[in-house]
Amino acid sequence: MTENISLGWEEWVSLPKLGLPAIKAKVDTGARTSALHAVAVEPFGSERNPQVRFIMHPNPDDPHIEVVCSAKVIGRRMVVSSNGESESRFVIESPLSINGQTWPINITLTNRETMGYRMLLGRSSITDNMHIVPSSSFLQPELSFDVYKKKSRKNKPLRPLRIGILTQEPHNYSNRQMIKAAEARGHVIECIETSRCYMAINNHAPAVHYDGKALPRFDAIIPRIGTKMTFYGMAVVRQFEMMGVYCLNSASAIGASRDKLLAHQILAQNNLGMPNTAFAMSSRDTKGIIELAGGSPVVVKLLSSTQGKGVVLAETKKAAESLVDAFRGLDAHFLVQDFVKEASGTDIRCFVVDGKVVGSIKRSAQPGEFRSNLHQGGNAEKVKITSEERKAAVKAVKILKLNVAGVDMLRSDTGPKILEVNSSPGLQGIERATKKDIASIIIQSIEANVRSVIYV
Repeated sequence: MTENISLGWEEWVSLPKLGLPAIKAKVDTGARTSALHAVAVEPFGSERNPQVRFIMHPNPDDPHIEVVCSAKVIGRRMVVSSNGESESRFVIESPLSINGQTWPINITLTNRETMGYRMLLGRSSITDNMHIVPSSSFLQPELSFDVYKKKSRKNKPLRPLRIGILTQEPHNYSNRQMIKAAEARGHVIECIETSRCYMAINNHAPAVHYDGKALPRFDAIIPRIGTKMTFYGMAVVRQFEMMGVYCLNSASAIGASRDKLLAHQILAQNNLGMPNTAFAMSSRDTKGIIELAGGSPVVVKLLSSTQGKGVVLAETKKAAESLVDAFRGLDAHFLVQDFVKEASGTDIRCFVVDGKVVGSIKRSAQPGEFRSNLHQGGNAEKVKITSEERKAAVKAVKILKLNVAGVDMLRSDTGPKILEVNSSPGLQGIERATKKDIASIIIQSIEANVRSVIYV
Protein backbone atom coordinates (compact mmCIF):
# COMPACT_ATOMS: atom_id res chain seq x y z
CA MET A 1 0.00 0.00 0.00
CA THR A 2 1.27 3.46 -0.90
CA GLU A 3 -1.72 5.81 -1.18
CA ASN A 4 -3.27 7.42 1.88
CA ILE A 5 -6.76 6.21 2.72
CA SER A 6 -9.44 7.89 4.78
CA LEU A 7 -11.86 5.56 6.51
CA GLY A 8 -15.16 6.38 8.15
CA TRP A 9 -16.54 4.45 11.11
CA GLU A 10 -18.21 2.06 8.64
CA GLU A 11 -16.87 1.01 5.24
CA TRP A 12 -17.38 -1.47 2.39
CA VAL A 13 -14.51 -3.96 2.24
CA SER A 14 -13.79 -7.28 0.53
CA LEU A 15 -11.95 -10.46 1.45
CA PRO A 16 -11.28 -11.91 -2.02
CA LYS A 17 -9.45 -15.06 -0.91
CA LEU A 18 -12.42 -16.05 1.22
CA GLY A 19 -14.87 -15.49 -1.63
CA LEU A 20 -16.37 -12.41 0.07
CA PRO A 21 -16.32 -9.58 -2.48
CA ALA A 22 -18.59 -7.24 -0.50
CA ILE A 23 -18.96 -6.79 3.28
CA LYS A 24 -20.01 -3.85 5.41
CA ALA A 25 -17.44 -3.53 8.20
CA LYS A 26 -17.45 -1.48 11.38
CA VAL A 27 -14.11 0.27 11.92
CA ASP A 28 -13.24 0.00 15.62
CA THR A 29 -9.81 1.15 16.82
CA GLY A 30 -10.78 0.08 20.34
CA ALA A 31 -10.58 -3.56 19.25
CA ARG A 32 -7.15 -5.05 18.70
CA THR A 33 -7.96 -7.78 16.16
CA SER A 34 -10.42 -7.86 13.29
CA ALA A 35 -13.35 -10.25 13.63
CA LEU A 36 -15.52 -11.96 11.02
CA HIS A 37 -18.94 -13.54 11.36
CA ALA A 38 -18.71 -17.34 11.18
CA VAL A 39 -21.15 -20.16 11.95
CA ALA A 40 -20.83 -23.94 11.55
CA VAL A 41 -17.12 -23.55 12.21
CA GLU A 42 -15.37 -26.85 11.53
CA PRO A 43 -11.62 -27.47 11.77
CA PHE A 44 -10.09 -30.03 9.40
CA GLY A 45 -6.72 -31.06 8.07
CA SER A 46 -3.69 -32.18 10.07
CA GLU A 47 -1.39 -30.65 12.67
CA ARG A 48 0.99 -29.88 9.82
CA ASN A 49 -1.74 -28.30 7.69
CA PRO A 50 -4.59 -27.08 9.95
CA GLN A 51 -7.60 -25.65 8.13
CA VAL A 52 -10.98 -24.32 9.15
CA ARG A 53 -14.23 -24.16 7.22
CA PHE A 54 -17.16 -21.95 8.15
CA ILE A 55 -20.34 -20.42 6.79
CA MET A 56 -20.63 -16.66 6.40
CA HIS A 57 -23.86 -14.68 5.88
CA PRO A 58 -22.50 -11.46 4.32
CA ASN A 59 -25.80 -9.57 4.24
CA PRO A 60 -27.36 -9.13 7.73
CA ASP A 61 -30.72 -8.44 6.07
CA ASP A 62 -30.70 -11.56 3.86
CA PRO A 63 -29.82 -14.76 5.76
CA HIS A 64 -30.66 -16.82 2.66
CA ILE A 65 -27.23 -16.03 1.18
CA GLU A 66 -24.61 -18.38 2.61
CA VAL A 67 -20.95 -18.34 1.60
CA VAL A 68 -18.85 -21.38 2.45
CA CYS A 69 -15.36 -20.16 3.34
CA SER A 70 -12.20 -21.98 4.35
CA ALA A 71 -8.68 -20.89 5.24
CA LYS A 72 -5.51 -22.02 6.91
CA VAL A 73 -5.51 -21.69 10.70
CA ILE A 74 -2.58 -19.65 12.05
CA GLY A 75 -3.56 -19.97 15.71
CA ARG A 76 -6.20 -19.64 18.41
CA ARG A 77 -6.74 -16.64 20.63
CA MET A 78 -8.74 -15.86 23.75
CA VAL A 79 -10.81 -12.76 23.03
CA VAL A 80 -12.82 -10.79 25.56
CA SER A 81 -15.94 -9.33 23.96
CA SER A 82 -17.45 -5.93 24.71
CA ASN A 83 -19.84 -7.53 27.21
CA GLY A 84 -16.94 -9.09 29.13
CA GLU A 85 -17.30 -12.70 27.93
CA SER A 86 -14.15 -14.65 26.99
CA GLU A 87 -14.09 -16.84 23.90
CA SER A 88 -11.40 -18.99 22.28
CA ARG A 89 -11.43 -18.19 18.55
CA PHE A 90 -9.69 -19.53 15.46
CA VAL A 91 -7.34 -16.99 13.87
CA ILE A 92 -6.85 -16.93 10.10
CA GLU A 93 -4.93 -14.66 7.75
CA SER A 94 -6.57 -13.22 4.65
CA PRO A 95 -5.96 -10.32 2.26
CA LEU A 96 -8.25 -7.33 2.83
CA SER A 97 -9.13 -5.06 -0.11
CA ILE A 98 -10.41 -1.49 0.05
CA ASN A 99 -10.71 0.61 -3.12
CA GLY A 100 -8.18 -1.50 -5.06
CA GLN A 101 -5.55 -1.61 -2.32
CA THR A 102 -4.89 -4.99 -0.72
CA TRP A 103 -2.90 -6.11 2.32
CA PRO A 104 -2.90 -9.18 4.64
CA ILE A 105 -4.65 -9.05 8.01
CA ASN A 106 -5.33 -11.43 10.89
CA ILE A 107 -8.98 -12.22 11.55
CA THR A 108 -10.69 -14.04 14.40
CA LEU A 109 -13.83 -16.07 13.70
CA THR A 110 -16.91 -15.63 15.86
CA ASN A 111 -20.69 -15.66 15.62
CA ARG A 112 -21.81 -12.05 14.99
CA GLU A 113 -25.44 -12.90 14.22
CA THR A 114 -26.73 -10.39 16.76
CA MET A 115 -24.37 -7.67 15.54
CA GLY A 116 -25.26 -5.08 12.93
CA TYR A 117 -22.01 -5.67 11.02
CA ARG A 118 -20.67 -8.98 9.79
CA MET A 119 -17.09 -7.74 10.19
CA LEU A 120 -15.23 -5.63 12.70
CA LEU A 121 -12.02 -3.97 11.49
CA GLY A 122 -9.64 -3.74 14.44
CA ARG A 123 -6.60 -1.50 14.91
CA SER A 124 -4.06 -4.20 14.04
CA SER A 125 -5.51 -4.26 10.50
CA ILE A 126 -5.22 -0.48 10.06
CA THR A 127 -1.97 0.64 8.47
CA ASP A 128 0.06 3.81 8.99
CA ASN A 129 -1.24 5.50 5.85
CA MET A 130 -4.85 5.29 7.00
CA HIS A 131 -6.72 8.18 8.55
CA ILE A 132 -9.85 7.39 10.54
CA VAL A 133 -12.70 9.92 10.47
CA PRO A 134 -15.05 8.80 13.28
CA SER A 135 -17.76 11.31 12.32
CA SER A 136 -18.06 10.02 8.74
CA SER A 137 -19.09 6.79 7.06
CA PHE A 138 -18.51 5.14 3.68
CA LEU A 139 -15.67 7.40 2.52
CA GLN A 140 -14.54 4.64 0.15
CA PRO A 141 -16.41 3.39 -2.96
CA GLU A 142 -19.69 1.59 -2.30
CA LEU A 143 -20.00 -2.12 -3.08
CA SER A 144 -23.14 -4.22 -3.38
CA PHE A 145 -24.45 -7.52 -2.04
CA ASP A 146 -25.82 -8.17 -5.54
CA VAL A 147 -22.37 -9.52 -6.46
CA TYR A 148 -23.26 -12.76 -4.63
CA LYS A 149 -26.05 -13.41 -7.10
CA LYS A 150 -23.64 -13.67 -10.02
CA LYS A 151 -22.76 -17.28 -10.87
CA SER A 152 -19.62 -16.75 -12.94
CA ARG A 153 -16.78 -19.28 -12.55
CA LYS A 154 -14.24 -16.70 -13.69
CA ASN A 155 -11.87 -15.30 -11.07
CA LYS A 156 -13.30 -17.72 -8.51
CA PRO A 157 -11.18 -17.58 -5.34
CA LEU A 158 -9.14 -20.67 -4.53
CA ARG A 159 -9.95 -21.87 -1.03
CA PRO A 160 -8.77 -25.01 0.78
CA LEU A 161 -11.20 -27.85 0.11
CA ARG A 162 -11.88 -31.05 1.97
CA ILE A 163 -11.96 -33.77 -0.68
CA GLY A 164 -12.74 -37.48 -0.35
CA ILE A 165 -11.82 -40.24 -2.81
CA LEU A 166 -14.35 -43.07 -2.73
CA THR A 167 -12.26 -46.15 -3.53
CA GLN A 168 -11.40 -49.72 -2.60
CA GLU A 169 -7.75 -49.27 -3.64
CA PRO A 170 -6.43 -46.22 -1.75
CA HIS A 171 -2.81 -46.83 -2.70
CA ASN A 172 -3.10 -47.26 -6.47
CA TYR A 173 -1.41 -44.88 -8.92
CA SER A 174 -4.48 -42.78 -9.75
CA ASN A 175 -5.34 -42.10 -6.12
CA ARG A 176 -1.74 -41.31 -5.17
CA GLN A 177 -1.50 -38.80 -8.02
CA MET A 178 -4.73 -37.05 -7.09
CA ILE A 179 -3.69 -36.85 -3.45
CA LYS A 180 -0.36 -35.34 -4.51
CA ALA A 181 -2.06 -32.83 -6.83
CA ALA A 182 -4.69 -31.80 -4.26
CA GLU A 183 -2.18 -31.30 -1.45
CA ALA A 184 0.10 -29.28 -3.75
CA ARG A 185 -2.82 -26.88 -4.26
CA GLY A 186 -3.47 -26.53 -0.53
CA HIS A 187 -6.39 -28.95 -0.15
CA VAL A 188 -7.02 -31.68 2.40
CA ILE A 189 -7.78 -35.03 0.78
CA GLU A 190 -8.35 -38.54 2.06
CA CYS A 191 -9.43 -41.94 0.77
CA ILE A 192 -12.71 -43.48 1.93
CA GLU A 193 -13.11 -47.22 1.38
CA THR A 194 -16.51 -47.70 -0.22
CA SER A 195 -17.35 -51.02 1.43
CA ARG A 196 -16.77 -49.58 4.93
CA CYS A 197 -19.40 -46.85 4.46
CA TYR A 198 -22.95 -47.19 5.74
CA MET A 199 -25.77 -44.70 5.56
CA ALA A 200 -28.48 -43.03 7.59
CA ILE A 201 -31.26 -42.44 5.09
CA ASN A 202 -33.80 -39.84 6.17
CA ASN A 203 -35.18 -36.53 4.96
CA HIS A 204 -33.79 -34.23 7.66
CA ALA A 205 -30.22 -35.33 8.40
CA PRO A 206 -28.81 -37.70 5.75
CA ALA A 207 -25.34 -38.92 6.67
CA VAL A 208 -22.62 -41.35 5.66
CA HIS A 209 -21.10 -43.31 8.55
CA TYR A 210 -17.66 -44.87 8.52
CA ASP A 211 -16.07 -47.14 11.12
CA GLY A 212 -18.54 -46.23 13.84
CA LYS A 213 -19.02 -42.50 13.35
CA ALA A 214 -20.52 -40.05 10.89
CA LEU A 215 -18.13 -38.73 8.27
CA PRO A 216 -17.48 -34.97 8.38
CA ARG A 217 -18.83 -32.78 5.62
CA PHE A 218 -16.73 -32.92 2.45
CA ASP A 219 -16.64 -30.18 -0.16
CA ALA A 220 -16.19 -32.75 -2.93
CA ILE A 221 -16.17 -36.50 -3.52
CA ILE A 222 -14.20 -38.23 -6.29
CA PRO A 223 -15.95 -41.55 -7.03
CA ARG A 224 -13.41 -44.23 -7.99
CA ILE A 225 -15.79 -47.18 -7.71
CA GLY A 226 -14.68 -50.59 -8.92
CA THR A 227 -17.10 -52.59 -11.05
CA LYS A 228 -17.71 -55.09 -8.24
CA MET A 229 -18.87 -52.21 -6.04
CA THR A 230 -21.02 -50.42 -8.63
CA PHE A 231 -24.42 -50.94 -7.00
CA TYR A 232 -23.33 -50.13 -3.45
CA GLY A 233 -20.92 -47.42 -4.56
CA MET A 234 -23.68 -45.61 -6.46
CA ALA A 235 -25.82 -45.67 -3.31
CA VAL A 236 -23.01 -44.05 -1.32
CA VAL A 237 -22.49 -41.40 -4.02
CA ARG A 238 -26.24 -40.65 -4.02
CA GLN A 239 -26.09 -40.22 -0.25
CA PHE A 240 -23.29 -37.65 -0.58
CA GLU A 241 -25.36 -35.88 -3.24
CA MET A 242 -28.33 -35.77 -0.81
CA MET A 243 -26.00 -34.08 1.68
CA GLY A 244 -25.19 -31.34 -0.83
CA VAL A 245 -21.65 -32.53 -1.52
CA TYR A 246 -20.26 -31.94 -5.02
CA CYS A 247 -19.54 -35.32 -6.66
CA LEU A 248 -17.15 -35.32 -9.61
CA ASN A 249 -19.42 -37.80 -11.41
CA SER A 250 -23.02 -38.26 -10.29
CA ALA A 251 -24.42 -41.64 -9.30
CA SER A 252 -26.87 -41.62 -12.21
CA ALA A 253 -24.12 -40.84 -14.73
CA ILE A 254 -21.89 -43.59 -13.32
CA GLY A 255 -24.80 -46.03 -13.56
CA ALA A 256 -25.53 -45.13 -17.18
CA SER A 257 -21.90 -45.54 -18.22
CA ARG A 258 -21.44 -48.83 -16.31
CA ASP A 259 -24.54 -50.37 -17.88
CA LYS A 260 -23.00 -51.20 -21.26
CA LEU A 261 -26.36 -51.91 -22.85
CA LEU A 262 -27.90 -48.62 -21.66
CA ALA A 263 -24.77 -46.69 -22.65
CA HIS A 264 -24.84 -48.18 -26.16
CA GLN A 265 -28.52 -47.39 -26.52
CA ILE A 266 -27.97 -43.77 -25.44
CA LEU A 267 -24.98 -43.37 -27.78
CA ALA A 268 -26.92 -44.87 -30.69
CA GLN A 269 -29.91 -42.64 -29.96
CA ASN A 270 -27.60 -39.63 -30.28
CA ASN A 271 -26.10 -40.77 -33.61
CA LEU A 272 -22.63 -41.59 -32.33
CA GLY A 273 -20.67 -44.20 -34.24
CA MET A 274 -20.30 -47.66 -32.69
CA PRO A 275 -19.49 -51.14 -33.94
CA ASN A 276 -22.64 -53.02 -35.02
CA THR A 277 -23.95 -54.52 -31.79
CA ALA A 278 -26.42 -57.24 -30.81
CA PHE A 279 -27.55 -57.94 -27.26
CA ALA A 280 -28.93 -61.20 -25.95
CA MET A 281 -29.33 -63.49 -22.96
CA SER A 282 -31.20 -66.71 -23.65
CA SER A 283 -32.28 -66.41 -27.27
CA ARG A 284 -31.65 -69.62 -29.21
CA ASP A 285 -31.29 -67.80 -32.52
CA THR A 286 -27.48 -67.98 -32.46
CA LYS A 287 -27.07 -67.31 -36.20
CA GLY A 288 -29.46 -64.36 -36.04
CA ILE A 289 -27.54 -62.75 -33.19
CA ILE A 290 -24.27 -63.04 -35.10
CA GLU A 291 -25.79 -61.68 -38.32
CA LEU A 292 -27.15 -58.63 -36.46
CA ALA A 293 -23.55 -57.81 -35.51
CA GLY A 294 -22.45 -58.06 -39.16
CA GLY A 295 -21.32 -61.66 -39.28
CA SER A 296 -17.97 -63.16 -38.29
CA PRO A 297 -15.48 -62.18 -37.12
CA VAL A 298 -17.23 -60.84 -34.01
CA VAL A 299 -16.27 -59.83 -30.48
CA VAL A 300 -18.38 -61.34 -27.69
CA LYS A 301 -18.45 -59.43 -24.38
CA LEU A 302 -20.01 -60.16 -21.05
CA LEU A 303 -22.09 -57.13 -20.05
CA SER A 304 -20.12 -56.94 -16.80
CA SER A 305 -16.70 -57.13 -18.48
CA THR A 306 -13.97 -54.66 -17.51
CA GLN A 307 -10.26 -54.15 -18.28
CA GLY A 308 -10.59 -56.57 -21.20
CA LYS A 309 -11.76 -59.49 -19.06
CA GLY A 310 -14.76 -61.42 -20.38
CA VAL A 311 -14.06 -60.23 -23.95
CA VAL A 312 -13.40 -62.87 -26.62
CA LEU A 313 -12.76 -62.68 -30.38
CA ALA A 314 -14.43 -65.26 -32.63
CA GLU A 315 -12.69 -65.18 -36.02
CA THR A 316 -14.89 -67.72 -37.82
CA LYS A 317 -18.61 -68.33 -38.08
CA LYS A 318 -18.29 -71.68 -36.29
CA ALA A 319 -16.21 -70.18 -33.48
CA ALA A 320 -18.73 -67.34 -33.13
CA GLU A 321 -21.65 -69.75 -32.85
CA SER A 322 -19.79 -71.82 -30.23
CA LEU A 323 -18.99 -68.72 -28.19
CA VAL A 324 -22.53 -67.39 -28.27
CA ASP A 325 -23.87 -70.81 -27.25
CA ALA A 326 -21.32 -70.96 -24.41
CA PHE A 327 -22.19 -67.47 -23.11
CA ARG A 328 -25.88 -68.30 -23.34
CA GLY A 329 -25.23 -71.45 -21.32
CA LEU A 330 -23.79 -69.27 -18.53
CA ASP A 331 -27.20 -67.60 -18.24
CA ALA A 332 -25.35 -64.28 -18.64
CA HIS A 333 -26.12 -61.05 -20.48
CA PHE A 334 -23.71 -60.45 -23.34
CA LEU A 335 -23.02 -58.24 -26.35
CA VAL A 336 -21.94 -59.39 -29.78
CA GLN A 337 -20.10 -56.73 -31.78
CA ASP A 338 -18.68 -56.40 -35.24
CA PHE A 339 -14.87 -56.77 -35.25
CA VAL A 340 -13.29 -53.68 -36.83
CA LYS A 341 -10.36 -55.24 -38.71
CA GLU A 342 -8.80 -51.96 -39.86
CA ALA A 343 -8.18 -50.94 -36.24
CA SER A 344 -5.42 -53.60 -36.28
CA GLY A 345 -5.45 -54.28 -32.54
CA THR A 346 -5.30 -50.63 -31.53
CA ASP A 347 -7.77 -48.24 -29.96
CA ILE A 348 -7.82 -44.59 -28.88
CA ARG A 349 -8.43 -43.44 -25.30
CA CYS A 350 -9.57 -39.82 -25.03
CA PHE A 351 -9.52 -38.38 -21.52
CA VAL A 352 -12.27 -35.79 -21.11
CA VAL A 353 -12.54 -33.30 -18.24
CA ASP A 354 -15.27 -30.64 -18.09
CA GLY A 355 -16.15 -31.02 -21.76
CA LYS A 356 -12.57 -30.88 -23.08
CA VAL A 357 -10.21 -33.61 -24.26
CA VAL A 358 -7.16 -33.06 -22.03
CA GLY A 359 -5.13 -36.00 -23.29
CA SER A 360 -5.29 -38.83 -25.81
CA ILE A 361 -3.32 -42.02 -26.29
CA LYS A 362 -3.22 -44.91 -28.73
CA ARG A 363 -3.23 -48.31 -27.07
CA SER A 364 -1.76 -51.22 -29.02
CA ALA A 365 -2.26 -54.90 -28.28
CA GLN A 366 0.60 -57.34 -27.82
CA PRO A 367 1.41 -59.60 -30.81
CA GLY A 368 -1.29 -62.25 -31.18
CA GLU A 369 -3.72 -60.34 -28.94
CA PHE A 370 -6.63 -58.18 -30.11
CA ARG A 371 -7.38 -56.52 -26.75
CA SER A 372 -5.41 -53.30 -26.38
CA ASN A 373 -6.26 -52.71 -22.69
CA LEU A 374 -3.17 -51.83 -20.67
CA HIS A 375 -4.30 -54.37 -18.05
CA GLN A 376 -3.96 -57.01 -20.78
CA GLY A 377 -0.37 -56.01 -21.55
CA GLY A 378 -1.11 -53.38 -24.19
CA ASN A 379 1.24 -50.47 -24.89
CA ALA A 380 0.30 -46.78 -24.83
CA GLU A 381 1.69 -43.83 -26.76
CA LYS A 382 0.61 -40.24 -27.21
CA VAL A 383 -1.50 -39.67 -30.30
CA LYS A 384 -2.96 -36.69 -32.14
CA ILE A 385 -6.67 -37.18 -32.62
CA THR A 386 -8.80 -35.86 -35.44
CA SER A 387 -11.46 -33.20 -35.06
CA GLU A 388 -14.12 -35.87 -35.63
CA GLU A 389 -12.69 -38.07 -32.87
CA ARG A 390 -12.52 -35.11 -30.48
CA LYS A 391 -16.13 -34.14 -31.15
CA ALA A 392 -17.31 -37.74 -30.71
CA ALA A 393 -15.51 -38.10 -27.36
CA VAL A 394 -16.83 -34.81 -25.98
CA LYS A 395 -20.39 -35.54 -27.17
CA ALA A 396 -20.38 -39.06 -25.68
CA VAL A 397 -19.31 -37.76 -22.26
CA LYS A 398 -21.82 -34.92 -22.41
CA ILE A 399 -24.84 -37.05 -23.23
CA LEU A 400 -23.94 -39.48 -20.43
CA LYS A 401 -23.71 -36.43 -18.12
CA LEU A 402 -20.20 -37.21 -16.88
CA ASN A 403 -17.68 -34.55 -15.83
CA VAL A 404 -14.64 -36.82 -16.09
CA ALA A 405 -14.41 -39.89 -18.31
CA GLY A 406 -12.21 -41.93 -20.61
CA VAL A 407 -13.70 -42.60 -24.04
CA ASP A 408 -12.40 -45.67 -25.86
CA MET A 409 -12.86 -45.74 -29.63
CA LEU A 410 -11.64 -47.53 -32.74
CA ARG A 411 -10.45 -45.90 -35.95
CA SER A 412 -12.49 -47.39 -38.76
CA ASP A 413 -12.86 -46.66 -42.48
CA THR A 414 -16.17 -44.94 -41.72
CA GLY A 415 -15.02 -42.81 -38.79
CA PRO A 416 -14.57 -43.28 -35.04
CA LYS A 417 -16.45 -46.17 -33.40
CA ILE A 418 -16.99 -45.77 -29.67
CA LEU A 419 -16.44 -48.91 -27.61
CA GLU A 420 -16.94 -47.66 -24.07
CA VAL A 421 -17.19 -44.57 -21.86
CA ASN A 422 -15.35 -45.20 -18.58
CA SER A 423 -16.46 -43.14 -15.57
CA SER A 424 -13.38 -44.09 -13.49
CA PRO A 425 -10.52 -43.96 -16.01
CA GLY A 426 -7.05 -44.77 -14.73
CA LEU A 427 -4.36 -42.09 -14.86
CA GLN A 428 -1.17 -44.12 -15.11
CA GLY A 429 -1.22 -44.94 -18.83
CA ILE A 430 -2.30 -41.51 -20.05
CA GLU A 431 -0.03 -39.50 -17.72
CA ARG A 432 3.06 -41.51 -18.61
CA ALA A 433 2.37 -41.46 -22.35
CA THR A 434 1.36 -37.79 -22.64
CA LYS A 435 3.61 -36.41 -19.85
CA LYS A 436 0.58 -34.39 -18.70
CA ASP A 437 -0.46 -33.88 -15.10
CA ILE A 438 -4.03 -35.08 -15.56
CA ALA A 439 -4.53 -35.38 -11.80
CA SER A 440 -4.01 -31.63 -11.36
CA ILE A 441 -6.49 -30.92 -14.17
CA ILE A 442 -9.09 -33.00 -12.31
CA ILE A 443 -8.44 -31.13 -9.05
CA GLN A 444 -8.75 -27.79 -10.88
CA SER A 445 -12.08 -28.98 -12.27
CA ILE A 446 -13.28 -29.65 -8.72
CA GLU A 447 -12.13 -26.18 -7.64
CA ALA A 448 -14.15 -24.63 -10.45
CA ASN A 449 -17.31 -26.62 -9.77
CA VAL A 450 -17.59 -26.65 -5.96
CA ARG A 451 -20.17 -24.05 -4.97
CA SER A 452 -19.21 -21.44 -2.39
CA VAL A 453 -22.30 -19.25 -2.51
CA ILE A 454 -25.46 -21.11 -1.52
CA TYR A 455 -29.05 -19.82 -1.50
CA VAL A 456 -31.13 -21.47 1.21
